[in-house]
Amino acid sequence: MNQNKMLGMILAGGRGSRLHDLTNKVAKPAVSYGGKYRIIDFPLSNCANSGIDVVGVLTQYESVELNSYAASGGRWGLDTRDSGVFILTPREKADQGLDVYRGTADAISQNIDFIDKYDPEYLLVLSGDHIYKMNYDKMLSYHREKGADATIAVREVPWKEAPRFGIMNTDADLNIVEFEEKPKEPKSNLASMGIYIFTWSVLREKLVRDMADPNSSHDFGNDIIPAFLAENRKLVAWKFKGYWKDVGTIDSLWEANMDLLDEKNELNLADTSWKIYTEDASALPAYVGANASVEAAYITQGSEIDGEVKRSVLFTDSVVAEGAKVIDSVLMPGAKVLDGAVVTRALVANNVVVGKNAVVGSADSEEILLVANNVKGDE
Repeated sequence: MNQNKMLGMILAGGRGSRLHDLTNKVAKPAVSYGGKYRIIDFPLSNCANSGIDVVGVLTQYESVELNSYAASGGRWGLDTRDSGVFILTPREKADQGLDVYRGTADAISQNIDFIDKYDPEYLLVLSGDHIYKMNYDKMLSYHREKGADATIAVREVPWKEAPRFGIMNTDADLNIVEFEEKPKEPKSNLASMGIYIFTWSVLREKLVRDMADPNSSHDFGNDIIPAFLAENRKLVAWKFKGYWKDVGTIDSLWEANMDLLDEKNELNLADTSWKIYTEDASALPAYVGANASVEAAYITQGSEIDGEVKRSVLFTDSVVAEGAKVIDSVLMPGAKVLDGAVVTRALVANNVVVGKNAVVGSADSEEILLVANNVKGDE
């Protein structure tokens, strides 16, 4: 256990249904991002870089690939004698006989025995499906300085977007006085990031009571946080100002990838002082043919380009064949755009083939097209 005795728990069991076919067979945190990464690399790397050496990953839906990936703690340096990444699956039965976590708080409640084994003073609870860099140790220092029972990371969002989020209303000292879930008329634009630090003894007592409450939905936002406020527990907001993206939709996943093309992008995956760790890809260097045209692109190792690429992100082992055009698009691992095909404002899923001379997507489309199945082209 780290010197500040904080244990991390990553909630990685959501369905990710708004990512449609991308999450039919793969859990959302295992979805690829940024050329060679997976979404869960970010919270796990943040934990490793923050000195948190014991992390529980709570998985549920379509979790086989995620479990295998996250259990290899060596990718993030979390595989020593005193550290590790532990996969925690549900033990409660739903009506249909399946093991489930009934809510975000229930996911922690079902694993109280795991947490108690390490006797932490503080518990860090994270969503496993956001793209960001954060020093949780700084957040913990703030939590301790404030003498808080719970600290919630927040960020200011545009007022027009505030109704999409859980909103924290605070006093001048950032003490949380009210929580509103997706308010139609928000009083604040401080949106919860789904990142919490709790004093474990206080949270543990509340979770035990919550488990026994038949009227509870066993959720942090709906039940635990409101109960803390009703009991006059000390809740404080910690303002975060860096890059943060909830990649819960096809459009937002596309946007997060396209942000990498911005020279002023705050995420900066090349920053060695806060490295995002991932698996080592066994692929050759990227290849750009003599007749290829590449403009404002983010190209990953193993990519092969003989055609035209503009304002696009190419993941490992993607291919743009001769005469093909990829514009304002994202090619995920193994995606292939064959001779003469044109892909515009689209996200092409893993290993999908866009056939010869096929046309997918449109520059005039308001929404990003997900290409999840092979597209037949000319024979």
